[in-house]
Amino acid sequence: MITISRRAAAVQPFLAMDVMAAAAAKARAGTDVVRMEVGQPSAPAPRAVIAAAQGALATGRVPYTEALGLPALRARIARDYAERHGVSVSPERVVITTGSSAGFVLAFMSLFDAGARVAVPQPGYPAYRSILTALDLVPVPMVLRAEDRFAPTAALLRETHARSPVSGALVMSPANPSGTVITEAALRDLCTAAHSLGLPLISDEIYHGLSYGQPTVTALRFDPDAVVINSFSKYHCMTGWRVGWMVVPETLIRPIERLAQNLYISAPYLSQVGALAAFEATEELDAVRDGYARNRAILLDALPDLGLGRVHPADGAFYLYADVANLTNDAADFCRRMLHEAHVAATPGLDFDPDLGSHHVRFSFAGSEAECREAVARLRRWLG
Repeated sequence: MITISRRAAAVQPFLAMDVMAAAAAKARAGTDVVRMEVGQPSAPAPRAVIAAAQGALATGRVPYTEALGLPALRARIARDYAERHGVSVSPERVVITTGSSAGFVLAFMSLFDAGARVAVPQPGYPAYRSILTALDLVPVPMVLRAEDRFAPTAALLRETHARSPVSGALVMSPANPSGTVITEAALRDLCTAAHSLGLPLISDEIYHGLSYGQPTVTALRFDPDAVVINSFSKYHCMTGWRVGWMVVPETLIRPIERLAQNLYISAPYLSQVGALAAFEATEELDAVRDGYARNRAILLDALPDLGLGRVHPADGAFYLYADVANLTNDAADFCRRMLHEAHVAATPGLDFDPDLGSHHVRFSFAGSEAECREAVARLRRWLG
């Protein structure tokens, strides 16, 4: 008899992916669905990325790379930190990963032993909790507060640690599901607090490059030993290419290399070649970001009239996290009905917050402007 492991049984479903599957099934059946459920750019990868990958593929050989990634890509990422953030990073500290997801696994496995408690934001990206649980680690919620703009703070980290000590902390800016950016001062204080408590800090920065008036700052500016995780999926429009990176302290380079060698061998060669070319596509990618800004403005203007005006500060990324308590106390049912009756797909907040998520819905505005306007029109008709 086949039994399911305790780890697998403890991992909750990723509701955004479940909604994506339901929306895809309706589309296959001929229904026109406006897709606002997943954090995936609708724009293709930049032309330079595609050309670079095609050129590499034409040679006929697609090999493994070193476990830590192509040296040229690691060096280019290090250069970007100097140019964009004014931070000096040695290329040796850059690790190329199979998307940011692999980066989280490598970070958690290299930093924590089984049973360790790790502070994570709530609401927050659900895979944090699931990966920690699958690795026999314990996610500890840092419940975000309106008075802090729904961003983690040094005070919140200290309070969480005081209640029941944690072994590390993870923060994200811009955030998923809200898009909220941790201000420079707040991030500096967070880094200082983590250091004073003796806690490693993991900073998820995969939405850097996507902000609307609120600057994004890397944690490396304030803590050279922070573990930073980033990806080519969001700003660079390369979700399915599955390539990301980490910046790690020198003491973690070899342990992470050993883990990567055995768990993944290496990130995909063609994706790494394409990622290297992505740094030459800034003008094209900034134009995509400007489209997100227009979509954001459309939604922020329209949602209040639809009863969906209470949203977390949407400083970056491409999400609005809307409070729907005035319309329902069951966001999952609300999203099911919205998909089947209005043909608009969005993600219920329980993905991001097991306690208060039943009153929230996340809308992604990573699609086209036409799709965004059509979603508003359908929601207006549906909600009356």
